[in-house]
Amino acid sequence: MMDSKYDILILGGGPSGLSTALHLIKIAPHLSTRILILEKEHYPRLKLCAGGLVIDAEVILERLGLDVREVPHVDAPNIHFDFAGKGLNVRVPKRHAIRVIRRDEFDHWLAKKAESRGIEIREGITVKKVIPDENGVTVQTDQGDFRAQIIVGADGSNGITRRCIFPNEPVYTARVLEVITPNYPHRPSGASPKFSEFGGGREQVAYFDFFPVPNNIAGYTWDFPTQVNGKPMRCWGVYDTNLLADQKRPALKEPLVEEMKRHGFDLNDYEIKGHPIRWYSPWNKMSAPRVILVGDAIGADPLFGEGISIALGYGVIAAQEIAESYQRGEFSFNRFKRRFVRSGLGQTLFARWLITQVIYTLKWKWFQILLWRFLKPLVLLGAWVFVLNWSKRIPLRN
Repeated sequence: MMDSKYDILILGGGPSGLSTALHLIKIAPHLSTRILILEKEHYPRLKLCAGGLVIDAEVILERLGLDVREVPHVDAPNIHFDFAGKGLNVRVPKRHAIRVIRRDEFDHWLAKKAESRGIEIREGITVKKVIPDENGVTVQTDQGDFRAQIIVGADGSNGITRRCIFPNEPVYTARVLEVITPNYPHRPSGASPKFSEFGGGREQVAYFDFFPVPNNIAGYTWDFPTQVNGKPMRCWGVYDTNLLADQKRPALKEPLVEEMKRHGFDLNDYEIKGHPIRWYSPWNKMSAPRVILVGDAIGADPLFGEGISIALGYGVIAAQEIAESYQRGEFSFNRFKRRFVRSGLGQTLFARWLITQVIYTLKWKWFQILLWRFLKPLVLLGAWVFVLNWSKRIPLRN
């Protein structure tokens, strides 16, 4: 039996899919009962993610009338962008620099908000195949078939939607490892002098360190404050864009081992988890007739691998495109990429893609030291103009 009472199927109940639904019912409330989100897991479900929310994510949520402070979080007043432990200290006047959440808690909270506004979510349904045709789309699942006018592929980096619609398209994928540990211990003998900083509040600071780049790991290690069940913890990880994959390089976990050891932690004592991140390229396809992609299904930020605010932003633009397509009665979505490219999100992702090609391919140690230790005004200007504040350049409706 085929379920065909929905016009819009959103495949994936993460930030991009939920944002699409929430913005759709804000722009076109009459569609609210015609939307169904299919989520393969059950909330709250595990999701590997460092959990950093920048101001753009909060701006988008605030415009929806949502207060992310309801989600358990840790606010970091400072961010360090370092090379080998020394670099730039960034503070945002009168507010936190980054807010850190756990993705299982954040996604569950956002899903509950969507349901409270009349959006139906069905959990525990695995999509097997997506089949578009002239009159609609058939979605085959482990619990029967669904039929809709359009679908939104919000099913992540390795989602079935993209694999069905664009099976032969190139994939630009980063590697990520992540570890959760207790907060900083007392200073062990022989540990890094950086332990002397703890009294000054190092526990609340978020760190990025780009020391792996000269060794052909085109990314950084991170060290964020976080919490698990209300207990202060640290989230550590290493991100590699794979831009230098054709060069000789160490195992991905080696820089993480080194960074954690500098601060008194042994990676072998903790569970390490890995996952891929599809990152944005200007050549990534974004839609097909009756199918529109959002979030990591298109691509996350290539520079830092940032995904949450980017996913929320994709939802805004997709909702605008879908609403206008219903007004026209035409679902080719051939205007979506142009709308996206002209948006604040499209502009920042293109800028971040360009910056990625520069700072990770100019891998010389002297260049990385110059960039992160001595060019603070230039870095801050670039961040302010090209990396942040893009959400304010996306009107709620174009």
